[in-house]
Amino acid sequence: METTLFIPALLTGIFCYLGAIESPWLFGMSGGFYIMGRPLVAGLLVGLAFGDVQAGVLCGLAVQAVFIANLSTGGATNSEITYAAYGGIGLALATTKEPAVAVTLSVLLGQTFGLIFYNTRMALYSFWNNKAQHAAETNNTRGIVLNHLFYPQITTFLLRAVPVFLAIYYGSGLVEWLLANVPEVITKIISVLGGVLPALGIAMLMNIVIKSKIQLIFFFAGFVLLAFAGLSMIALVFISALVAYLYFIASNKSAATPIKETNSSNSDVFEDEDLF
Repeated sequence: METTLFIPALLTGIFCYLGAIESPWLFGMSGGFYIMGRPLVAGLLVGLAFGDVQAGVLCGLAVQAVFIANLSTGGATNSEITYAAYGGIGLALATTKEPAVAVTLSVLLGQTFGLIFYNTRMALYSFWNNKAQHAAETNNTRGIVLNHLFYPQITTFLLRAVPVFLAIYYGSGLVEWLLANVPEVITKIISVLGGVLPALGIAMLMNIVIKSKIQLIFFFAGFVLLAFAGLSMIALVFISALVAYLYFIASNKSAATPIKETNSSNSDVFEDEDLF
């Protein structure tokens, strides 16, 4: 076991804990879940921990594209995004540093172990909540503080930082062995699937954002400019902002223009003044 992997794995586990929605150290949801918990930010932080920022950001971009349309409805989710981000990207940087491998591992971890630990945390939180409620009914201030603040945070740390640390520190060898010993066709399939999944995430986002089919024109126009015209992403952002502004003005003008009522009976009848 390489001792150099201990510190990066430990830091990645701590980052995963800080990215939890109930972690208070970075202003809760604002700095934690919606910043630290995003795969794009996770790629940067894990890259810093492993000393390879470029590989970390590339893996973060690929994983972010997969989970870009991930939604949680009523507390139910189909994948735990923070486990997927830090676990998958951390394992990828500890082994091959390939974005396709990071995507495959992120989906695997997020939809299996991530959901298991997520539901376990929810069940334990219900237990601590009942204990805190009982302490409030008996006017036990110490019990309220312990069951409402300390015990839930310890639970979150144990269910986030520890599993991610163990997965990276002890699982990297297994991942390397699998990639080295499985048939080449399997590794190619993993790479292909890892490249397709980001496209699937973008397609899911388009299905949510695009309200009418005519808006697909703007998407394909941007794709053509980026892929064939050689424009940079920054130039494309400015062009998109200009087109969006013009489209907004045109839409408002068309909505504000009153529709003139025409009297069909008067327009169809021709009157000659000489006849009267």
